[in-house]
Amino acid sequence: MEWTVHGWRSIYESDWMSMRQADVELPDGQRLWHHAVIYPHAAAAAVVAHPDRGVLMLWRHRFITDSWGYEIPAGRVDPGEKPIDAAAREVEEETGWRPGPLTPLTRYHPSNGSSNQTFHVFQSSDATYLGDPTDPNEAERIEWVAPSRLPGLIADGQVTDAVSYTHLRAHETVLALVCRLLLEQTKQITSHCDSNIRD
Repeated sequence: MEWTVHGWRSIYESDWMSMRQADVELPDGQRLWHHAVIYPHAAAAAVVAHPDRGVLMLWRHRFITDSWGYEIPAGRVDPGEKPIDAAAREVEEETGWRPGPLTPLTRYHPSNGSSNQTFHVFQSSDATYLGDPTDPNEAERIEWVAPSRLPGLIADGQVTDAVSYTHLRAHETVLALVCRLLLEQTKQITSHCDSNIRD
């Protein structure tokens, strides 16, 4: 079943976002005004996880929630820019590190009951240090966080933004799947070798 949209009306408009109301009809026939936050541009983020250094993260303050926490680099996709290029640019601007080749991790809507915001998230296993961040207003400090610390940081409420939390978990899941596949392949190869040796 779907909700039917009969029209929209604007409450507030800006280059970054707008607040609108949708005139919707529910499947049971009810009509109501539903508030929605509309973003004209998607956003991009990157999980940069180096095998020796750890995960590249920002320690920063968010004034809206008045909270400190670890976050992965992220930001708006500029007009005409590809999400993968935006993710690389955000990493470089916010951390001073240039990520290695990026591969898609996931794409999702963090609040699709009230917003059309879309995040494209990528991952990389390498980065090159360029210097200080070109955007000094983003973070208190830049830190490579050991993967073994992440569960504790999450449990302690130090990773609370949806983008970082969701995609660190997604990255861990991808790594776990790869490890299981490699382990299964290793078992198959070992079994094959044992059979050849016995023969």
